[in-house]
Amino acid sequence: LPGLHVFAIAFALEVSVGKTNTVMALNNSNVLLPCTFTTCIGFQDLVFTWHFNSTEMIYHGKIKSKASEPFLVGRNPRVEFVGSTTGKDNNISIVLKNVEFSDAGKYTCHVRNPKEKNAEHNATIFLTVVQKSKCYNTVTLIIVGVVGGLIGLLILFMLVKRVVLFIIKKTQDGKKECLVSSSGNDNTENGLAGSKAEQKAPPKA
Repeated sequence: LPGLHVFAIAFALEVSVGKTNTVMALNNSNVLLPCTFTTCIGFQDLVFTWHFNSTEMIYHGKIKSKASEPFLVGRNPRVEFVGSTTGKDNNISIVLKNVEFSDAGKYTCHVRNPKEKNAEHNATIFLTVVQKSKCYNTVTLIIVGVVGGLIGLLILFMLVKRVVLFIIKKTQDGKKECLVSSSGNDNTENGLAGSKAEQKAPPKA
């Protein structure tokens, strides 16, 4: 019946790795590979696994019920379980330690729930590994560029300041010369001391 079909879909098991299925990690760093699952009717003796490139199993765990945390069945030594299923979310995320370039590839989180007639579902996440030194070199270049730009602006500001002060000083000196010259002309015209009108004639021989 159509109604029963919709009911079955509503209670189906779902697995998710989040909004994006791509993760980037630096070489020799640790990277989180997220995964959660949902089921409306609950779970019992649930089995979950993580596979690398669909062939290599890197983590195998089981969960008895919602009241208990997952327990380890088997794992790669560099993989650590960081999830929890007793809280709000059924989190079965893992951390891959000391990432290498050979770790780049496809990681699949697979869940099987016996309580849903062994319903199975999975989600895939793709890991990209980048060179650590290149990232640091880029950051270093950015920092050096910013610092160099600030120093350049400071030097330019000091030069502009000196030029402005020099121009102001020259302008003030020019005004003083004009005042002195103007004062000397007035004295000459009025016949004051130092003018031509009061100059004595040279003594006769």
